[in-house]
Amino acid sequence: MSDFPTQLLINGQWLDGSGAKRLAIVNPATEETFAEVSSATADEIGQAAEAGQAAFESGWRDMPPGERTRLLRNLAKRIHENVETLAQLETRNVGKPIGDARWEADAGAKVFDYYAGAIGHLCGQTIPVARGGFDFTLRQPMGVIAAITPWNFPFLIACWKVAPALAAGNSVVLKPASLTPLTALMLGQLAQEAGLPDGVLQVVPGSGSEAGNALATHPLVRKIGFTGSTEVGATIMKLAADDIKRVSLELGGKSPNIVFADADWQRAAAESPMSVFANTGQDCCARSRMFIEQSVFDGFVDQFVAATESLKIGNPMDEATQVGPMVSAPQRELSESYIAGARDAGREIRTGGDRPNGGGFYLNPAVVTGVETEDRAWREEIFGPVVCLRPFTDETEMLREVNDTNFGLSGSVWSNDLSRALRVARQVESGVISINSHSSVHTEAPFGGFKRSGLGRDLGMSAMEACTEVKNIYVGE
Repeated sequence: MSDFPTQLLINGQWLDGSGAKRLAIVNPATEETFAEVSSATADEIGQAAEAGQAAFESGWRDMPPGERTRLLRNLAKRIHENVETLAQLETRNVGKPIGDARWEADAGAKVFDYYAGAIGHLCGQTIPVARGGFDFTLRQPMGVIAAITPWNFPFLIACWKVAPALAAGNSVVLKPASLTPLTALMLGQLAQEAGLPDGVLQVVPGSGSEAGNALATHPLVRKIGFTGSTEVGATIMKLAADDIKRVSLELGGKSPNIVFADADWQRAAAESPMSVFANTGQDCCARSRMFIEQSVFDGFVDQFVAATESLKIGNPMDEATQVGPMVSAPQRELSESYIAGARDAGREIRTGGDRPNGGGFYLNPAVVTGVETEDRAWREEIFGPVVCLRPFTDETEMLREVNDTNFGLSGSVWSNDLSRALRVARQVESGVISINSHSSVHTEAPFGGFKRSGLGRDLGMSAMEACTEVKNIYVGE
């Protein structure tokens, strides 16, 4: 018996899936299967959607805001009290360093706390209209919202999706990635302990092809919030189209890191490795394309390589570890294929790209120079510990190369010239830009992308508003 949930949570009950399939849960650091989790079929998805609708109609939708605030604060408190348990489970399931996992679990508690406080600030408007009378708007919950979350930040992104939807008065059916369902199931358990009514939050691990598609097409699901690959996001949009379901999509990225010579480029070189190699590069915000002004390029690369080689890679349960294993063997092999392609094309692998000795899905972070703009490693999202660096001399041409991509999620600009930094930040086609920093995510601020990096926004009041419909009411004189 495991000390964590491995069944489906449907309408307040822990149930085995009706199908024969179970999800094997592998520890990426050891390559050992340590648990099996029930997998939802389309039948279970239907049960969850119906239970979510019943919970929505029977009280959650109309619960006084103060009571909903109390319950979400209770959940935030339960998460905070279980940070270590969640972190240990996340590290075992995903392979992320334990320090990162603790930070993410605690950040999840803060997300629920933020949206508990936001409930009293979700307001409509009063609008003067030409006819006189009184016109006002309401923001009303939608009903059942499906949250489909990825394997790279399983717990934290589940909190991003679930908290604003619940705070706005919706019920949620959460489908975590099949590789990494454990902390999502624990979130469901903690929600029960916090007193959330049955059916308000349900957790249904399963495959994307069955459970995910069933959620995307079920008539009771009013909105889908998805984080994952661009290709799967496009499929979800197509599946949602027949019912005109609302969708929010946070998808892939190929983010730039732009360093001007007038910046504190030594600091940028020291800090930038973790802008791409954190979470072993498995991050849609990873700054995997670096644009370095020519006059400092050689010095920057030397210091960047030295900083990369100083990273502590190893057992994710070790407190000192900065970079753990990749999530799976296929994910590592995909990254290796990009490195091999760059090497075959004559590009220089300045460091890394090989496997350390021993077991686990480890891959030493690779730094690639001499790349051309048509190289696959430069243009495609690798989702692994690989970064490419190119020099630039002309700002206009550099920006053309920066924006010559289908993605537009995040990025950084390094310059001590504030006018230049702001000018460049405005012209980079992405939803999030940091100046002299690599910080992309803030609970209080909207997060999302341009172009094929998605639509809609997570976090901030924008996420909560996107879980509502706006109703206009006019009262005649």
